[in-house]
Amino acid sequence: MFDIFYIGKKPNLFSFEREVSSLDEALKMSKTRCFWVINYLCDYSNFDFLWEPVPWEAHHQHAFSSQWQKDSGTYLVPKEGADDINYHADICIPRLSSNDVYLIDHGNKELDNVIKQLESKGLTIKKKARFISSYHGTLERILSQETDEFVWVCSSICDYSDFDFSWHPDQWQLTMFHVFPSNEQRFGDTFLINTVSFNDRIKKTEILEWYDTINFVSDMPVKRWPTEVVKTDTESQVPKVLEHTFTSPIVLFTNRDTINFDIPTINLWREKTRTVIPLSNGGNTLLVTRDAKNYIRTQLYDYEFINKKHKNLQDDPLDIVFISNGESNADENWEHLLSIVDTRHKVHRVDKVNGRLKSARAAAKLSGTSWFFCINAKLKVNPNFDWNWQPDRMQESKHYIFYARNPITELEYGHMAMTAWNKKLVNTDTNWGLDFTMSHVHEVVTLNSGIAYYGNDPWMAWRTAFRETLKLKYMYSLQKDIDTEYRINAWLNSNKGEFGEWSQKGATDAVEYFIKIAGELELIQLSYEWDWLDSYFNSTYD
Repeated sequence: MFDIFYIGKKPNLFSFEREVSSLDEALKMSKTRCFWVINYLCDYSNFDFLWEPVPWEAHHQHAFSSQWQKDSGTYLVPKEGADDINYHADICIPRLSSNDVYLIDHGNKELDNVIKQLESKGLTIKKKARFISSYHGTLERILSQETDEFVWVCSSICDYSDFDFSWHPDQWQLTMFHVFPSNEQRFGDTFLINTVSFNDRIKKTEILEWYDTINFVSDMPVKRWPTEVVKTDTESQVPKVLEHTFTSPIVLFTNRDTINFDIPTINLWREKTRTVIPLSNGGNTLLVTRDAKNYIRTQLYDYEFINKKHKNLQDDPLDIVFISNGESNADENWEHLLSIVDTRHKVHRVDKVNGRLKSARAAAKLSGTSWFFCINAKLKVNPNFDWNWQPDRMQESKHYIFYARNPITELEYGHMAMTAWNKKLVNTDTNWGLDFTMSHVHEVVTLNSGIAYYGNDPWMAWRTAFRETLKLKYMYSLQKDIDTEYRINAWLNSNKGEFGEWSQKGATDAVEYFIKIAGELELIQLSYEWDWLDSYFNSTYD
């Protein structure tokens, strides 16, 4: 029987096995013409230690394979040494899974299941530790005093029911940092670590991704537990996120009843990689990390790490409501709208409801979606308008104002344009200003929604110009702005088209009225009542 040596832990296979620190030391200590080097993690129950090579390979070193690598850590070496190594793929010595485990607790409910899984595989949980801030800091903290050469580091967010802990690196990879993917995410949550090498190198490594010898074991993925799901409505996601108590590092917020889509696996290594990920075009479905909640005030964008590369889902289309009140071109624009909208959208019409608040709330009552496209009767909608547009539910609930082109003034801004109104805001009382939409939180969207044909008769042209110019004059009195000044001048100096002169008269009359009432807001607000406007117009032009 040849001499038998071991490096590292004692295998306790033979009574005469001796510990060495290296092959060179074994060469010096051996008293037989060859010697064995064995490994405590190998299963030798079916191996014959009387094996010898054929005579012409007697001066070679021989390495025997495991189920994972060509080198199991078992060698037969001639006493005089050898430069050449023969790898015996036909002789397999299985590796066992008996390394100690450090378990990182992410606070999720599956922790106890993971402990049972690991213990059922014969592994010893040496220490449990909370995940804090990053894997870099967490690993450095928990492994700083470790003396065993190799340890597994597992995470409570992973399902280890199908994972084989007998895996081991090849000999040339022994000092590397081995990372196992979580699902498709290569920056996974399971590690096999050479602690001596790690504790020396981690102090010189600022970010774990910069560790100089990472081995991504791509063919050994670990499943994560299913993502926690929180059911939401189709309103802003902000209050839902703020009121949720995060026990898992990642939560899926969605209004969908079934999860029949792929959920990307987020890299948890550090805060910058723990991104918020919207999965639908309007944010009705999105992944939110626990870190984000600490930063959010009014919108999810308060957290700077957002990944918008996974918007593969389409949220349900918004309803459309057309509001008319005696406009001469209302029916024409209504028919045009019906001709360009596809059947996915529900289209409604509010007609002859007097007063801006009443007509707006009548529109909101008809809508079956939390936001709806609101179209005034003067607007001939752009046939190329993107009806798949969605409000951004990662922000607080707000109204959205699109652009429209004015054929008389040739201005293009939010006046007479399509809006996307939020139903709850429409039905919420507030201190109403001159502009209904702008009385609540709002945002301008620079998409052209169409052409506003308001110069079809004297009355429509006059009242439209009168109201808008009056509003612009009031805004300019509060804050002098070059854009507002430019728009006022455009209304005052434009008279294109058959009834363009009535638009110009309306703008001129608005300026005179504003001066007459000294810009008093209550008197300006009278212009939003149809009866008052009708009376003022008739008294001015008989």
